[in-house]
Amino acid sequence: MQSLLNHASLRDCRRLFLRDYEVRMNIGVHDFEKQGEQRVLINVDLYVPLALSTPRHDELDEVVDYDFIRRSIVARIARGHVQLQETLCDDVLAMMMAHPKVRAARVSTEKPDVYPDCDAVGCEVFAIKEPA
Repeated sequence: MQSLLNHASLRDCRRLFLRDYEVRMNIGVHDFEKQGEQRVLINVDLYVPLALSTPRHDELDEVVDYDFIRRSIVARIARGHVQLQETLCDDVLAMMMAHPKVRAARVSTEKPDVYPDCDAVGCEVFAIKEPA
């Protein structure tokens, strides 16, 4: 996917990403999907203003920690069964956007094992915080 950093309100941002994070989770609306876990790939891009994410002392607390992204996803999955990928994407996006340093985020999910004749089916959402 092309970077969204050319969007005017993101030009002063750096992009952090979590790519193809593979989880097994209970997701789906069909009875057979409710019988067990499915493999889901999750991708997250965070756009953080350079003024809030440029380390001056090479310290972790000066940036958005990648663990924040993973912990948030793990916490959402731990809440239990999700019927729709759209719900999962929306929930993860809301968690990302709640971080005070994040200006924008993109979240996508893919279920790679649904159909034998395609790589995956999925969903993607994007949000930008309005300037204060």
